[in-house]
Amino acid sequence: MSLPFQWIEPTTVNMALNLRTSVVLSPYKKGWVKISSHGFPRGEAVLKDQLPFDSTFGLFFSAISYFGFHGLEAHISSQSPVKSALGGSSTAMVALIKALSKISLMLGDRKLSRSEILYLSYNLEDGINSGNCGIQDQAAAVYGGVNQWKWCYGHPAYPFKKSSLLDKKGQREFSRHLLVAYSGKSHISLRTNRKWIKDFLSGETRAGWIKVNGIVHQLAESIKAQNWKRAANLIKEEMILRRELTPDALIPITKNLADQAEHAGCGARFAGAGAGGSIWALGRIKDIQKLKKLWEDTLAPIKGAKILDCKVDSTGVR
Repeated sequence: MSLPFQWIEPTTVNMALNLRTSVVLSPYKKGWVKISSHGFPRGEAVLKDQLPFDSTFGLFFSAISYFGFHGLEAHISSQSPVKSALGGSSTAMVALIKALSKISLMLGDRKLSRSEILYLSYNLEDGINSGNCGIQDQAAAVYGGVNQWKWCYGHPAYPFKKSSLLDKKGQREFSRHLLVAYSGKSHISLRTNRKWIKDFLSGETRAGWIKVNGIVHQLAESIKAQNWKRAANLIKEEMILRRELTPDALIPITKNLADQAEHAGCGARFAGAGAGGSIWALGRIKDIQKLKKLWEDTLAPIKGAKILDCKVDSTGVR
C-alpha cells in the first residue's frame, strides 16, 4: 500500500509490549521436526522432507527449513492471549529465528544481526502468505520501544527509516498513559486485511488512507512531545476515519470499549486488523484510571476477557 505513495511519507507508529514470547529448542527424533505452542492443544511432528508450509505452524516450519535443521522440537510460549491481534505470529517468528540462529552460531556459522533477523522473518512470512504483509510487527519485536516507521520499500538498501520517539524514561511515562485489554474474542486477520487491501487498490478507500497517514505523522510528534491529550485526540480522529474505512474491524464488544474510552477523554484503537482481539487506549493518567474501571466492569462477564497487565518493552529480541 505504501510503495506507490512515497511522496506522502507512508508511516506507522507502534510500541512493543513486555508480554514477551519465548522459544525453547529441544532434541527430537532424527529426521523429524516438531512444533508445539502454548494455547494450541496439539503440536505438529513432521518428517524433515515433508514440512508443511500451509498448516497451523507452517510459518515456523518454513524458518526451520531455511536453516536446514531437523531432529528438534520448537516450543513457543507467549504471555499474550492466543490470537489477540498483538502481532503474536510475527513476534514468535522473530523469537524462533533468534533461537535457530544461536544454534547455527554454535555450529560455526556467523552471528545474525538484528536487521538480518528482521528481514528474514519478514520475507519468510510475506512469502508463505503470498504477499500483502507489512514489516511493522516484526520490527517492533526486533527493536522494542516506541517508534515511528517511515516506509520506503522502493529503496534498494532498506525498506524503512526508524525513529525512536521516546527514551527509556519516556517509555516508562508512556506506559502510565496506556491501557490494553483483550476482548475475549479471538481474531482472524486474513479476511479483513484482504478486504482493506482490495478496497485500497481499487481506489475506493485510498483518499481516507492518505488522511489517516497524515494523522499518524502528527501522532508521532505528539508522543515525542509527551502531549498525551493531543495524542488521544489524534487517535480519536484516526478512529473516525477507521470506522468508515474498516467497519468490520470493530465487533460489538470492541466498539463498546472504544466508545467508553472516547467518552472518558482517551483515544482508543483496535490492535492489528481488529475483528476481535485486543484494543488499546492512550490518554491523560486521570482519564486512563477512570477508563480502567469502566473496562474492567465491561469485560468481567466475558470469558477470557481482561485488562492486560503490560507496559512498553525497550529491549526487543534477545
